[in-house]
Amino acid sequence: MIDLQATHPPRIRLTALSHGAGCACKLGSVELSEVLRHLPGVTDPRVLVDAASRDDAAVFLLTPDRALVATTDFFTPIVDDARSWGAIAAANALSDVYAMGGTPLFALNLVAWPRTGLPLDLLGEVMAGAAEVAREAGCLLLGGHSIDDAEPKFGLAVTGEVHPDHLMTNAAGRAGDFLVLTKPLGTGLLTTALKRDRLTEAEIAPAVASMRTLNAGAARAARTAGIRCATDITGFGLLGHLGNILRGSSLSAELWMENLPVLEQARQMADEGLVPGGTARNLAAAEPLTTYSVDVTSAERILLADAQTSGGLLLAVNPERLGELLAALEAERTLARAVVGRLVEGEAGAVRVSVS
Repeated sequence: MIDLQATHPPRIRLTALSHGAGCACKLGSVELSEVLRHLPGVTDPRVLVDAASRDDAAVFLLTPDRALVATTDFFTPIVDDARSWGAIAAANALSDVYAMGGTPLFALNLVAWPRTGLPLDLLGEVMAGAAEVAREAGCLLLGGHSIDDAEPKFGLAVTGEVHPDHLMTNAAGRAGDFLVLTKPLGTGLLTTALKRDRLTEAEIAPAVASMRTLNAGAARAARTAGIRCATDITGFGLLGHLGNILRGSSLSAELWMENLPVLEQARQMADEGLVPGGTARNLAAAEPLTTYSVDVTSAERILLADAQTSGGLLLAVNPERLGELLAALEAERTLARAVVGRLVEGEAGAVRVSVS
């Protein structure tokens, strides 16, 4: 008699092996501020962007028409399928280069994996998923580093390039610019629901597809429309990453809740009071500078702060070029092309959220 248990071993639930999920595992913005204050200031004129501006990547000038973009990102399992986790982690790491207006060149794998207890073949699946997405991006995987760790983690260190004249940063916003989001929100809610057995993998398939999608097309569209101010929406949520733009640009913002793109079932999870740990930290961090109209519900506040993994680009566009940007995003078939607010004069970092 064939031993079915031996030929088909129980599937390993990767999300059960981690204390959190995806970008929600990162230190909160308040905690990060405590860390970054210990870094020495950088005065080298070749450094165009460093950690001080809370941008998505560092940028180092090589020649008048060429600069390197360097970033790294890794996290714990966000889904149970190993190949999907690797693909999402790769797309997430590559996104930081796209958010700076750059093009990825090559990357190194970052691996934390238990020497015993988890099959190495499973790690092979993770890395295969990352390799698929890297190929889509035209980014070479050239090696990496691994350590023995009881909690699995995976990501990439990515090097890209950008023409200095096409660089997109947090600090280039202008009052009157419209804010355009290129992917729907809700991945933090849905992946947390998966981890807590409230949704199945089939039910969060749209979230997996979104997280796996590269922001390359959105970056190309942004360059077409002359965008100079952008960020990607990841672990600090929409409010947190918008806050980085506002502090960098010394502006306030209005957000229009009715225009916010949201993944299917994410709103339901928020209505049911599901609040991932990273999202709760984001809400607390945003509270001092965020005001809401009376018709903004608690569920909508959760969505605004939801800790995203491999989210879309948030682009600040001159009103005269909004139509050009939306047309370019449509041509690139981005998952969303939502005008979600605008930058305004006011206290740096302040956000006013309204329904209409």
